[in-house]
Amino acid sequence: MQFENDIKAVDALHEAFKNISSEIGKIVIGQDGVIKSVLISIFSNGHCLLVGVPGLAKTLLVQTVADVMDLNFNRIQFTPDLMPSDIIGAEILAEDRSFKFIPGPIFSNIILADEINRTPPKTQAALLEAMQEKAITTAGLRHVLPNPFFVLATQNPIEQEGTYPLPEAQLDRFMFNIHLGYPSFEDELTIVKNTTSNRTVELKKIINAAQIQYFQKLIRNIPITDNVVEYAVKLVGKTRPNSALATEYVNKYISWGAGPRASQFLVVGAKCHAAITGKYSPDIEDVQAVAASILRHRIVLNYRAEAEGLSIEHILKKLF
Repeated sequence: MQFENDIKAVDALHEAFKNISSEIGKIVIGQDGVIKSVLISIFSNGHCLLVGVPGLAKTLLVQTVADVMDLNFNRIQFTPDLMPSDIIGAEILAEDRSFKFIPGPIFSNIILADEINRTPPKTQAALLEAMQEKAITTAGLRHVLPNPFFVLATQNPIEQEGTYPLPEAQLDRFMFNIHLGYPSFEDELTIVKNTTSNRTVELKKIINAAQIQYFQKLIRNIPITDNVVEYAVKLVGKTRPNSALATEYVNKYISWGAGPRASQFLVVGAKCHAAITGKYSPDIEDVQAVAASILRHRIVLNYRAEAEGLSIEHILKKLF
């Protein structure tokens, strides 16, 4: 009986994904792959890092996702003078002479951390506990964040002067590193026509917070065969130089490989990718479908790779 219920639940998730993608596609044109990755991350209970030049609808995407999924949304614009208390909140002295905690903008279901690399490490670190523990601590008291909780941070790949690159420990908290490209000519035509007229679109709310939490638990319960798990773990192991699985190519060009969290994300992401495409158990193709976005920010190239002009994408193709 439980097996039949799980099959029906996977079918419901597959249908919900199609409806959510369709609604978001009414507003965000030409970013189907990005939309798919963001939704996989949400249903997998992970976080996303979006990398793209200005004007590619990163903010609009997050706002639209929040509307369609009936979630609260806050945007935090990261600047060099932003302090941790500006994000998590602070205690103030109330009229009755007692201290009262005033929650910051991080107390929401979806957080857009806009241009996260433009704020100092001290403020970036304020997100670490929130992203990992889904709670923050201030004045010795722990405050639990809303559930579901999802951070989508953006980075601009140009204008790096005066920025603070995210340390590897924080990068590792992001399930996906998604690169946004320019839209095609046809998609850009549609974007310009839609945004330079009086066209209005009413979005339907497809699911709510309780249903999202249910689907997040469902993903964990989806069965996966041992050979698929072994493939995911071996794929991560191949990124580690001087390990038993590393090839001569990896030893030559990679300084540091991905850690165990990458293996965990590969398995969970493969489960979710299988479910949203209507499959009841993931296979190796599902692991490969999410691998690039999970691994690209967890691999550190050495000086030889940089000197020869090799990119992470080139290294990943060799690994696959």
